[in-house]
Amino acid sequence: MLPYGRQSISEDDIQAVVDVLRGDWLTTGPAVAAFEARLGEISGGHRAVTATSGTAALHMAYAAAGISSGDTVISTPMTFVATTAMASVLGAKIVFADVEEDTALIDPDAVEALIDERTKVIAAVDYAGHPADYDRLTASAARVGALVLDDAAHSIGSSYRGRPVGDLADLTTFSFFPTKNLTTGEGGALVAKDPRIAQRAHEFHFIGLVRDADRFEITTEGPWHQEVHEFGFNYRLDDIACALGIAQLARLDAFKRRRAEITRRYDEALAQVDGVRTPIQRDDVDVIRHLYPVRILEGRRRQVFDRMRADGIGVQVNYMPVYWHPVYADAGYLRGMCPNAEMFYQEELSLPIHPELTDAQVDQVVDSLTRALR
Repeated sequence: MLPYGRQSISEDDIQAVVDVLRGDWLTTGPAVAAFEARLGEISGGHRAVTATSGTAALHMAYAAAGISSGDTVISTPMTFVATTAMASVLGAKIVFADVEEDTALIDPDAVEALIDERTKVIAAVDYAGHPADYDRLTASAARVGALVLDDAAHSIGSSYRGRPVGDLADLTTFSFFPTKNLTTGEGGALVAKDPRIAQRAHEFHFIGLVRDADRFEITTEGPWHQEVHEFGFNYRLDDIACALGIAQLARLDAFKRRRAEITRRYDEALAQVDGVRTPIQRDDVDVIRHLYPVRILEGRRRQVFDRMRADGIGVQVNYMPVYWHPVYADAGYLRGMCPNAEMFYQEELSLPIHPELTDAQVDQVVDSLTRALR
């Protein structure tokens, strides 16, 4: 089965991990610090805190933002459930804003219609690698004193109006799962513009430990002293994973170029094919295309999915609207509330795209899709 996404591992990547295994640090050591510093550099110069997964990074972000029971988070239904689940577990009420019909990105007009003084965070998702409209989202958030969170699991390496992902929102989270734009195996990171929020996230991911003597609330008995002021989790990424991450970051530009080449090949091959819509790209963004989501028209998505899978093409569907999941349906969320998102889901099909995909394999995917549509 030709996978829709997979990691690209080079000999340099392998050697970076081997070097750590032969050294003194396996857990939180110099590779973690170096990877976080490099992530901060490419994210507008803000502090980065690594995590064990993109989901952990989201949990850190909402906790550092102070999300608790009674707060409202406005988010998109067109995402993986973790985007909202990590706010829900902290007690927040999720309000789903519909997506734009063409991009499947959260619709700023829908957000503006829903936002009120109880809104604490607007959580956008850069679906398929395409940044959302952060100027408008930031303006809406500022009106009520809310923060903007960019779930950038798909978009490290993208930019919006000349600014890199990581510099677009108050909080940004990354995922480094193997199918993402770069990998650490499992892993993720948070970037925060406010140093105080970044420090709070750091402590949250370090079991809540406070090591700053100026903030100690009890008398220290020695240099080993540390305190917990708020409960946290052990979400620390290790030096083994971060060594791989550093090596992968050095390849990010090459990954981006290859994904762009594959995107152009798909765009050109499918431009005149009936029954399919190709993804769009706004003029004000530079995208690293994490997914290539086509739309299969006339209610034929399941038929095409099955035919292409039978051909050995690992197409995927991304994503079922979040509020369709039983955990949200049981809480009273109803189908029909975000019609654009629901229509997008009914038509969406993700074609394979990753740096290891050859031109011949792209052509194989196109041939399979055109046959399935006949």
